[in-house]
Amino acid sequence: MKAEQDGDLLEEDSPQDNGVQTNQYSSISPPASPVAQEEPFSTYFEDKVAIPENVNQVFSFRKLWAFTGPGFLMSIAYLDPGNIESDLQSGAKAGFKLLWVLLVATIIGLLLQRLAARLGVVTGMHLAEVCNRQYPTVSVPRVILWLMVELAIIGSDMQEVIGCAIALNLLSVGRIPLWAGVLITITDTFVFLFLDKYGLRKLEAFFGFLITVMALSFGYEYVLVKPDQGELLKGMFLPYCAGCGPVQLEQAVGIVGAVIMPHNIYLHSALVKSRDIDRKNKKEVKEANKYYFIESTIALFISFLINVFVVAVFAEAFYNKTNMEVHEFCNKTGSPHSGLFPQDNNTLEVDIYKGGVVLGCVFGPAALYIWAIGILAAGQSSTMTGTYSGQFVMEGFLNLRWSRFARVLLTRSIAITPTLLVAIFQDVQHLTGMNDFLNVLQSMQLPFALIPILTFTSLTSIMNDFANGLVWKISGGVVILVVCAINMYFVVVYVTALNSVLLYVLAAIFSIAYLCFVGYLVWHCLVALGVSCLDFGSRVSNRPAVFIEEPYEYDS
Repeated sequence: MKAEQDGDLLEEDSPQDNGVQTNQYSSISPPASPVAQEEPFSTYFEDKVAIPENVNQVFSFRKLWAFTGPGFLMSIAYLDPGNIESDLQSGAKAGFKLLWVLLVATIIGLLLQRLAARLGVVTGMHLAEVCNRQYPTVSVPRVILWLMVELAIIGSDMQEVIGCAIALNLLSVGRIPLWAGVLITITDTFVFLFLDKYGLRKLEAFFGFLITVMALSFGYEYVLVKPDQGELLKGMFLPYCAGCGPVQLEQAVGIVGAVIMPHNIYLHSALVKSRDIDRKNKKEVKEANKYYFIESTIALFISFLINVFVVAVFAEAFYNKTNMEVHEFCNKTGSPHSGLFPQDNNTLEVDIYKGGVVLGCVFGPAALYIWAIGILAAGQSSTMTGTYSGQFVMEGFLNLRWSRFARVLLTRSIAITPTLLVAIFQDVQHLTGMNDFLNVLQSMQLPFALIPILTFTSLTSIMNDFANGLVWKISGGVVILVVCAINMYFVVVYVTALNSVLLYVLAAIFSIAYLCFVGYLVWHCLVALGVSCLDFGSRVSNRPAVFIEEPYEYDS
């Protein structure tokens, strides 16, 4: 079978080009690297996992096990402290009514992760590398794109720092102050950097262990609280929110913003390169796409259940509760944290810290400590995936091969500094309140991951037979448009609540520049989707690639 689709012929696989591996699917010419002949700094891909051969079944558990790992590392982004806080606020403010939003957001996330995995499997390059090679040679768009993704990674990093600091404070009964917890998270990141020295599968097993800790911790709270299963199922499968107002609407938007994270698209497209796949063999590539999709589905289903545990616990125990009621609960149990809740009849507002406190007040100290262990596992696991995301993004966009120690030192210092200042000079309410700003920050970065992934997976000049079909192009475009619109609404709501004319002016100026760059990416995307009338000078078109040698013929 010839590597041909709709008349688009692809460049032949070349063993090595300037030290960068290429493959038969891509017509992209990798740029020369000044360190191409040196040993790579990354250790993640030094030992690739072998795939069992001679298994001719339609489905093989042995092969699924071999492909299991990248999807679970990716799914950790769906369980970071920012997501957990969004879950508990959803339950406390809307009860079970927004579970269907969580379900839809997770399904959308799965479809987007499928595109990311396919890009990595088919091309042998991750999204940042493809962006670097496909967008125009003028460096400004690439640098802007890189900066936007780095901002998303730093924002996620700050949420992990906040979550870990709060968890350590709760576990130590306040003996470890928040600022000390923030400082502790500086060192633990570098400790985790050495984990992959023991082998890729051991690293993936460690992440599996952390996910298991989260499942057991939040599952314990779920069993303890005994949520109403009928209401839970109704909220999950009936897309309706009776009696909901602006508060619940903002919470629904926040769920989507917390679940779909931009840097996770870049991460997943790189993680799938860790399996030993012969990209010259179309059958192997097709098989890899199938097993990665199954694995991602399982991983996100588990992460969805954990998120449901958190929503259900707070929906059952604390929906429509007042500050006065919780204050009385804490007084009866002798909790030292009863002062957190004013003695008024306002609706209870919770965050990661208060969530643990109210669980301890109502269900006993064990519930508080187990909650804190779950939050700590969420923060620590997402720390490592953020580290890898930053490494892949920097190497892909800038062709810079910093050591991971240097890269993490830079980004974690940026994340630590404002968090540490708030922890020292403010209180825990201000620390957890930073999550709202960080969710807005990450929402604004979504177009810089979603638009490129749809663009490049729709190009036959890159994906060949695995390019998106018409249904995927249309549905992918609609999904991305809806997700970005929802998140822009979230941003507008946040900015209008600032009540500052100066901030409004600055936001307006920034918005113009922001929308111009998004429009630039959309133009390239529309060309890739087949709107040929816009193809005046775009490099990301579906025009046939020019052969240097004879077209490659797939191995049978």
